[in-house]
Amino acid sequence: MIAGEDESTEVGVGPWEGDWPAGERYDPELLAHGDRRNVVDRYRYWKREAVVADLDTRRHGFHVAIENWQHDFNIGTVVRNANAFLAAEVHIVGLRRWNRRGAMVTDRYQHIRHHPTIGEFADWAAERDLPIIGIDNLPGSKPMETTVLPRRCVLLFGQEGPGLSATARAACSQLFSIAQYGSTRSINAGVASGIAMHAWIRAHAGPPPE
Repeated sequence: MIAGEDESTEVGVGPWEGDWPAGERYDPELLAHGDRRNVVDRYRYWKREAVVADLDTRRHGFHVAIENWQHDFNIGTVVRNANAFLAAEVHIVGLRRWNRRGAMVTDRYQHIRHHPTIGEFADWAAERDLPIIGIDNLPGSKPMETTVLPRRCVLLFGQEGPGLSATARAACSQLFSIAQYGSTRSINAGVASGIAMHAWIRAHAGPPPE
């Protein structure tokens, strides 16, 4: 179901009926009272730690980063997208605090790392041989639709409004733009992140588990 399609429909499942399943991954509290979390059915009644451990066995090779100099409200959406497409980690560069409301609790299942500056973030990526790929509609950016994103990389998004800072642009090994056809100058970082991550998925990922 699409989020918001039918607000009267209760999400999740009620208390487990019958004998409880065996296994350390199950949460007795959820089995007893029901599981109304925003998780796919395969993780119903699982402990949060068990869900994260299972996700960690199949995370993808791309990371996502976003600059946060002005408490960008898009960060929650970026985190939610990263969880949906199973990014290795989300990196927040700049201010540590961010509005978690848009993440819809997916930050509990997504690894998030903070870097105070672009320089420290760039050093982290360089130590792991991860190219930083900037996504922004800047002069000189290549159309993302005409290329294949690297299997191992960090997709970097800028602050809403100004986009990537000059320091961030300098740290990028490549810059790509997302084709737009209307009158608006740009799309927000939350939307751009979903488009870019899905482009990576189409190039490198197989179908999700049943």
